[in-house]
Amino acid sequence: MPGDEREFDDLLAMLKETRGFDFTGYKRTTLMRRISRRLEALKLHDYGEYRDYLELEPEEFNRLFDSLLINVTAFFRDPAAWQTLRESVIPALLASKGPGAGIRVWSAGCATGEEAYSLAMVLAEELGVDEFRERVKIYATDLDQKALQTARAAVYSERQLAELPDGMRETYFEPVEAGFAFRRDLRRQLIFGRNDLTRDAPISRVDLLLARNTLMYFNGETQLSIVRRFHFALADPGYLFLGKAEMLLNHGDRFEPVDLRMRLFKKIGVAPATDRATWSAGGASQARPYVRHTVLQAAALATGPVAQIALDRSRNLALANTRAELLFNLNARDIGRPFQDLEVSYRPVELRSVIEQVEQDLRVAELQDVAWHRPNAPETSFFDIAVVPLMDPDGDLVGVGVNFHDVTRYRQLRDRLEQTNRELEHAYEELQSTNEELETTNEELQSTNEELETTNEELQSTNEELETMNEELQSTNDELQQINDTLNARSEELRRATVLVSSVVRSLGDAVAVVDTELRVLVWSPGAEELWGLRADEAIGCRLAALDIGLPVEEILSRMQRTLEETPVPGNGNGNGRPETVVLDGVNRRGRPARIGVVLSPLSTDDQAPHGVIMVMNLLRQEPG
Repeated sequence: MPGDEREFDDLLAMLKETRGFDFTGYKRTTLMRRISRRLEALKLHDYGEYRDYLELEPEEFNRLFDSLLINVTAFFRDPAAWQTLRESVIPALLASKGPGAGIRVWSAGCATGEEAYSLAMVLAEELGVDEFRERVKIYATDLDQKALQTARAAVYSERQLAELPDGMRETYFEPVEAGFAFRRDLRRQLIFGRNDLTRDAPISRVDLLLARNTLMYFNGETQLSIVRRFHFALADPGYLFLGKAEMLLNHGDRFEPVDLRMRLFKKIGVAPATDRATWSAGGASQARPYVRHTVLQAAALATGPVAQIALDRSRNLALANTRAELLFNLNARDIGRPFQDLEVSYRPVELRSVIEQVEQDLRVAELQDVAWHRPNAPETSFFDIAVVPLMDPDGDLVGVGVNFHDVTRYRQLRDRLEQTNRELEHAYEELQSTNEELETTNEELQSTNEELETTNEELQSTNEELETMNEELQSTNDELQQINDTLNARSEELRRATVLVSSVVRSLGDAVAVVDTELRVLVWSPGAEELWGLRADEAIGCRLAALDIGLPVEEILSRMQRTLEETPVPGNGNGNGRPETVVLDGVNRRGRPARIGVVLSPLSTDDQAPHGVIMVMNLLRQEPG
């Protein structure tokens, strides 16, 4: 299987530049597996060849996207989870809304729309049809335009509706020519549109967000970004409904579980106003804050590998990485707060004056060996702190970044070394051995802790991968089912044609035989059986000249060959349109001499050379026995 990483990256870059699809945030193993299927189907050897093929055959883009954007969904997929949603989440959601208040729902990654319509039916059941039309608005988004077209049409086959609960198909769907269509009066409450979860602004102020088996296609970094967008999009209270292969392992400050096994979560806190301006995608007046936020984020995250925070020009907290959140007890609700109101502004050291000096001088300020005894920590920690001015590409100050380098271990090593040197004359060997044991134990404990933290993430990743492969197999099974249905239809058409031909031959009454270009018998009618005393199963497949019948076949072989060689007249399906009649003396099945009239006609399709001869044999006269 192709393994050139650079060519694969070039292919992803081409898809982004030419078609606007950025797959860099998707799981690499899944992308490679799906693209490799296209290479096998086209008998190509590597990603470079496939890229050249895409440039020559633009239609292949559509087939590739159909393969990458796996649209596997169904009505009420995972019924137990939907039942929990109806019993636990929907009543709580409706109770939190005032009488007549609007209800906004977002189905992210809706594919062909089955889950969006499932939720519409659930809400219609709970509210009643009239109240549903007045209060509910469902936004359903996906990256695949082809899938969105199917969702907008809202027409599904009987097989797709087979899993609906009893009575729902009759209540919410209307028979149409192509299958069953969702009710028009309720369809108006659903809005379908294209949305890239990795780039586009989220839909805001939604009460319930469905993203079932959507996150599992993205890598960890992209999942983190999308979950933050989901948190911003939800109202307070707001609920998140994920697929069975997905978890929120590192987002305890943003979501709390309602039912962990069924993947139902509730939002914690409210997104600050500063984030709302950042996520907004509309209006020229909001474009510049979004650009500044992006530049600020990129600069802050690039300045240091450890605990980092970033302040905007107004000295409000704009960014904090995961290490900083853990170290200084920060969370999403602190974003946008004035820096001076946060404990980190004066502990472990007074930073406000240092930040002010950095803004004036536009130079990095460093504080070394800052001691901090945290209440819950067993010993004092030491930090090297760097305060860095953050500049945009035009050289303008956009904020300040503060980096906290934990040098506790190095400080401890230095102190321990000094102590060891003072006691070297008395117990050098014993102290050296103790020091090495402590170092080894510390590293083992740290390694064990890291392994425990990563094992759960690896198991989650494996589960997502298995779920992805399961949906791929389901997609392939659906394709095979469609092919099987087509073959069954063709077989039925062939059977009907065969029955029709047999009926026509049987109805003629005359002795009829049809031979191919090699004069082998294809059809032997009941009249022929009666005339010559030879059953159809004995005649079909044999050469005409080899049959044991009382007809002098050798006398008409040349005429039959000439009939096969006749050039067809355009527009006339039977050669030159003049069947040839021959009268022969033969012996019938009872051994009596008989005068036989044989009519030879070419067997051909429109404007095609004959591929057989039709023989109609009539008993003209029979000698008395």
